[in-house]
Amino acid sequence: MSWFSQKQSAVLGIDISTAAIKLLELSKVGARYRVESYAVAPLPQDAVIDKNIANIEVIADAIKIALKQSGSKLKQASVAVAGSSVMTKVIPMPASLTDDEMEEQIMVEADQYVPYSLDEVNFDFEVQGENENNPEMVNVLLAASRKEIIEDRVEVLAKAGLKAKIVDVEAFAMENAFSLLIDQLPDAVEGQTVAIVDIGATMTALNVLYNCRTVYTREQGFGGKQLTEEIQRRYGLTYERPAWQKNWADCRTIIPLMCLSRLSGQWFSKFSGRYSFLFHQARIDVSIVLFWRVVAHQYPASINWFNKL
Repeated sequence: MSWFSQKQSAVLGIDISTAAIKLLELSKVGARYRVESYAVAPLPQDAVIDKNIANIEVIADAIKIALKQSGSKLKQASVAVAGSSVMTKVIPMPASLTDDEMEEQIMVEADQYVPYSLDEVNFDFEVQGENENNPEMVNVLLAASRKEIIEDRVEVLAKAGLKAKIVDVEAFAMENAFSLLIDQLPDAVEGQTVAIVDIGATMTALNVLYNCRTVYTREQGFGGKQLTEEIQRRYGLTYERPAWQKNWADCRTIIPLMCLSRLSGQWFSKFSGRYSFLFHQARIDVSIVLFWRVVAHQYPASINWFNKL
């Protein structure tokens, strides 16, 4: 959370997903963080396709709505790009180099690390720590993304009256968020492997962390939209109507929990089948932390079902 080390009192985070704009204003009070305001503004279909911005004007209008709902007065914001849009690589570099010297060396050797011309990408790097095999070297995390992906997010914020201060990577933002939750977990995570599953509207992301560092990320094309489609199929409703009927107040009388249970079972089957090899090879105890942005937030009863697994 280096933003707060720059004498900034608060930060505005904007999450641009397939189904909605989610806004969160976060401040730091002493050693703790506090949510100052938040808001969610829905997006129409096809405004965001496969994590790529398809309609800048519509998304900018949704951000304006979220800003008005939240009452936030901040003018600088943080956004993130999907992991599938970013190339990352850990490279060893001499520990004696300054940041400027590292940048120069990366640019000279860029064709070894980035499969695009430097004119086509934005890149950044972070020193991760001492190299395990050579104390005179450090591990440097390099992240690169095509310029149009970054520029679309900067432009959509500008049209909403905001300035992009930080453009992060979703997986690394999740890693930072997890670091704030460590003290709330029942078991220590040092030396442990932790899997974070983030179920969004159309995409589910798996982040695997070891010692609180991301070591593996993967996205799969399934999410809360499947629940909407299941409601449509079962009750013969339009696309727009199931979206608001997923709210828990309506769910108790309109939507049987069996819809959620059946789909949730499919989700877990996908992950257990596709990623069991990863956990098996790691041979380390795995804790699963679920960020159910679509499901658990809107269906508190699903927590009871999940606890029975």
